[in-house]
Amino acid sequence: MRLTQQTSYSIRVLLYCAANMKTNSRIRDIAATYNISELHLFKIMHVLVEAGFIETVRGRNGGIKLAKPANDITIGAVVRATESNFYLTDCFDTANRDCPLVDSCGVNGVLNEALRAFFAVLDSYTIADVATDRNQLRGLLDIGAEPIHPLAAAASFGPRLS
Repeated sequence: MRLTQQTSYSIRVLLYCAANMKTNSRIRDIAATYNISELHLFKIMHVLVEAGFIETVRGRNGGIKLAKPANDITIGAVVRATESNFYLTDCFDTANRDCPLVDSCGVNGVLNEALRAFFAVLDSYTIADVATDRNQLRGLLDIGAEPIHPLAAAASFGPRLS
């Protein structure tokens, strides 16, 4: 099974927003970062907004942001929202079954079990899990590093007490 480009881009958008929690993300910046057309990105945004992963913010400082915490968005939920079907074989498509063995073949059960295992793994990871190093992501996405709080900076560079 291969996930579609829409799913890949959707996860990338969510990662971008997770890395850019302090400000709203702009479609123009995301499109430039990933080399995606803005028109294509708007279509993806529609799906992400409908699924409740992203919310849009209007106004001068508008843009998009995560609609809920990154640790509440599972990879499995994103895949389910962005893929049109999960037919591993034509046997899964109840409207177009043409195999005479469909009701007695053991392959369906095996593939169904594999699909459940696939989603069990995807459901066990969140956007927060895959965006663990936000500063590294910000650098890779050319967002710019988040400022370090002065107390955190002093603690990491100050003298060590043993």
